[in-house]
Amino acid sequence: MTTAPDDPTTALPGRPPIVDLATWQAARDELLVREKAHTREGDAIAAARRRLPMVEFDGTVEVVGPDGPVPFLDLFQGRDELVVYQHMWYDGAPHQGQCEGCTTTAWHLKDAVYLNARGVSFAIVTTGRWDEVASFVDFMGYTQPWYSVRDVAAPVGGDMGYLACFLRDGDRVFLTYSTTARGNESANGSLGLLDMTPYGRREAWEDDPEGWPEAPQAGAPVGGHGAPICWYWRTDSDGNATWGPTGRPVPQWTRPGATPVETLGRQGHHC
Repeated sequence: MTTAPDDPTTALPGRPPIVDLATWQAARDELLVREKAHTREGDAIAAARRRLPMVEFDGTVEVVGPDGPVPFLDLFQGRDELVVYQHMWYDGAPHQGQCEGCTTTAWHLKDAVYLNARGVSFAIVTTGRWDEVASFVDFMGYTQPWYSVRDVAAPVGGDMGYLACFLRDGDRVFLTYSTTARGNESANGSLGLLDMTPYGRREAWEDDPEGWPEAPQAGAPVGGHGAPICWYWRTDSDGNATWGPTGRPVPQWTRPGATPVETLGRQGHHC
């Protein structure tokens, strides 16, 4: 037997109201109307995005990867379309001192097999020196292609923290789209799933019902951001909260074979 949501004897604090299945379905159907409108608007925005003009630039500009300097054209890997994540970088910071947001975005882009099958290549670029970048990539266990774009002008280099799309026509290269901040969320499937859960992302900006668990505040344990937010959550291999030279994002420790690795040994910057 279900209970009414306003029954004070059975209501659970900090939880959604309890109703019967028919009442839940009616509320779900009402929300679905809004969700479908949101989807259709997203489709319309994507159509407008495909109609943006594009900017030509020199595709022979060199970036540095594991094989040394290569032209930006090589990032296409022979395909006509390319998606690039431009990862923020802090010179000399320990691995766990690199940008939390960029780290979690890169972690969710483990490989590009489905993009590749659709004729789209993927790469990550950053402004760090290649020796630091290579060490970081190895430490994090990333398998995506990474390149240093240090001292390279925009749109290949310049400001980081962006997703950018490029189109190739033979040896001619064009920038077609770029986005940053929450525009990067399309690369992070975990955020979309968290948005479906009762407690969401537990970010301070979210519009939560009265009585919901409060979001961790600045100054909370683990990096000053609060342990429940996984993309800010860093510990050593024993689970001790730390931004020291043995720390890394907690989800990284959960993967098979993850072990501590030497860092650059300097307490770090973060965004």
